[in-house]
Amino acid sequence: MHFVDAKGILTGGKGHFGMNVYRGCTHGCIYCDSRSRCYQFTHAFEDIEVKQNAPELLEKALKSKRQKAMIGTGSMSDPYMHCEEELGLTRKCLEIICRYGFGAAVQTKSDRILRDIDLLEEINRKAKCVVQITLTTWDDRLCRIIEPNVCNTKRRIEVLEEMRKKGIPTIVWMTPILPFINDTEENISAILNACVQAGVKGIICFDMGVTLREGDREYFYAALDMHFPGVKELYMRTYGNAYEVPSPRRKELMDLFISFCAKHGILWKPDQCFDYMSSFPEKYRQMSFL
Repeated sequence: MHFVDAKGILTGGKGHFGMNVYRGCTHGCIYCDSRSRCYQFTHAFEDIEVKQNAPELLEKALKSKRQKAMIGTGSMSDPYMHCEEELGLTRKCLEIICRYGFGAAVQTKSDRILRDIDLLEEINRKAKCVVQITLTTWDDRLCRIIEPNVCNTKRRIEVLEEMRKKGIPTIVWMTPILPFINDTEENISAILNACVQAGVKGIICFDMGVTLREGDREYFYAALDMHFPGVKELYMRTYGNAYEVPSPRRKELMDLFISFCAKHGILWKPDQCFDYMSSFPEKYRQMSFL
C-alpha cells in the first residue's frame, strides 16, 4: 500500500454523499468491475492507495454542513480490507459521522465490520445505519475461487444475523451471478433463504449475469482459464466483447428472485433499495435546522 493526501473525501450531494477511504482492493474477486480501465488507476490494483488524511477531510466537510445526510462507503473499494486492521481509518471516519449526527451506509464483503458493530449501532440509534453485504455463491469451495481473500458466504450470513440482533438494517447485493458458474436455481434459492433467516431489508440484483469492461474482462478471463477450463472460450463464443453478459437462465432465475422477495416482503427493485439507503430520517433532517 501507499499513502496520499487527498484533496477531498466526499462525492455527490443532494441529500446523500459517497466516501472511499481506500482505492484498490486486496480481496481478489475475479469479477471486480473496479479493475476496469475507465477508472484510470495509475498503480497496481492490489497496491492500495490510502487516503491518510481522510478523517481530517471528513470532519472539516461535516462541520460545514447544516443539513444531515447519509454517507455511503464501499462502492468502489471495500472499507474493511486487510489494511483496515492496521490503519483503522474506516473506524475513525465512522466515529466522525457518529459525532456529527450523520447516517452511514456501509458496503463490504468482510467480517471485519463486526469490529465496529458498537459504532454502527450507535449511528443507527442517533440517525440511521444500513449495512450492505455481497453474497454471490452458497458453495464454499466456489467462493474461495471467485472471492479468494475474504470470508466465505456462511460467515457473511453470520454478519447479517449479528446486525439484525443489534437492530441494524441490512441490504444484500446478490451480484454478480456468473453465467455457467453460479447461475443455478440451487445457488439462488440457498442465498435467498439465508436472507430471509437473517431478516434483510432488501436484495439488490440488477440482473442474472455480470458486466465486463476493458481491464476487468482480461483479469476475469485469466481466472477462468486457471479455474474453469473451457469456460473462457464459451464466454467468447456466446458474448464476444459485450459489456452486459447475461445468464442463459436469466428469465427463470429473475422470476424466482422477484416472486421470492415479493412473498417475503423484501425490497427487490434497485431504485427502492437505493432510495431506502440514501434517505435520511426526516425527524433528524428537521432537527438540523433548529
